[in-house]
Amino acid sequence: MTTGSSGRKVAVVGVALSDCGRVENATPYTLHAQAARRALADAGLDRRTVDGLASAGTGTLAPVEVAEYLGLRPTWVDSTSVGGSAWEVMAAHAADAIAAGHANAVLLVYGSTARADIKAGRRTGNLSFGARGPLQFEVPYGHTLIAKYAMAARRHMLEHGTTVEQLAQVAVQARANAALNPEAMFREPVTVDEVLSGPVIADPFTKLHCCIRSDGGAAVLLAAEEYVRDCRTAPVWVLGTGEHVSHAAMSEWPDFTTSPAAVSGRLAFARAGVRPEEIDFAEIYDAFTYMTLVTLEDLGFCGKGEGGAFVEKGRLLVRGGELPVNTDGGGLSAQHPGMRGLFLLVEAVRQLRGEAGARQVRDSAGALPRLGVACGTGGWFCSSGTVVLGRG
Repeated sequence: MTTGSSGRKVAVVGVALSDCGRVENATPYTLHAQAARRALADAGLDRRTVDGLASAGTGTLAPVEVAEYLGLRPTWVDSTSVGGSAWEVMAAHAADAIAAGHANAVLLVYGSTARADIKAGRRTGNLSFGARGPLQFEVPYGHTLIAKYAMAARRHMLEHGTTVEQLAQVAVQARANAALNPEAMFREPVTVDEVLSGPVIADPFTKLHCCIRSDGGAAVLLAAEEYVRDCRTAPVWVLGTGEHVSHAAMSEWPDFTTSPAAVSGRLAFARAGVRPEEIDFAEIYDAFTYMTLVTLEDLGFCGKGEGGAFVEKGRLLVRGGELPVNTDGGGLSAQHPGMRGLFLLVEAVRQLRGEAGARQVRDSAGALPRLGVACGTGGWFCSSGTVVLGRG
């Protein structure tokens, strides 16, 4: 387990989602507050216990503005902004700070009205992250965010024979898991043919290869082991973490078929003292189907180039899958309000606590999972954060 000079172990003691999906008449700050209140209630702790705050993606001074809105005055803060993986990276930083005695209870919180803002005309869909710095050399040639992922997927198909049907299986199985989740935005089953016949967004991706756009927020509360006895829920322990940044410009990415999860995952598993084959389920950032496939390879659940064959056999399903992946339906079907990495941690904790209802992962004897992993990706495979969690 994560420990520091103080020898303290670190647990996740509270998790929650705000209202998600189609949320009208709310602000991002409203969703931050809603998720934070629910996570504190889940833990059974007073907000005065919180002395650390991690937040990114809102306003100019994210943790300052969010802390003010929530009525917190933290003595430890983090706003590491590396895209969707920021939450796994900040969870790692928070766990280290708690273990070292620099904080006692750290709240990670996020909220976004990305869908509602576009619908109301307050913003437009962002095709790129701007054209300054190193990006200026690629944006003029059509390197939109989706195009970057599509190009990487095409490289994997060229080098390893991965098929578009195999990529479609990721979307099909994510939707099957979402069908078991009453909080998922889309629950109707889809077939491989339906995925392939949709409008092309960026070759080889059709619409259903891409994540949905939703509103929503999430919160995760981490605390030192001495606080566990005061909590109303069973602790989920932070066993190991890893982080890695790879590139900003696609021209600086050495291998389009290997994501930064290959490094963050290796570090997290080594620090946790566990092997990939011991993991009972995985929550993987899935803005696009290729992300799931290549991350499975890079975390060591299958060999490089074997991801296509791995996913096409139904291994990702909650019911009957050998390695249930994105048990809530993921960003492809459940919710994706922007920086989705925090939602991965919420779902992983719920699974380990046995609170996932119809989508609950169990082994053949009916036992709850013992180990889970959450792996976030940021940018266009620019960054990765991996967190190994365990119960008991």
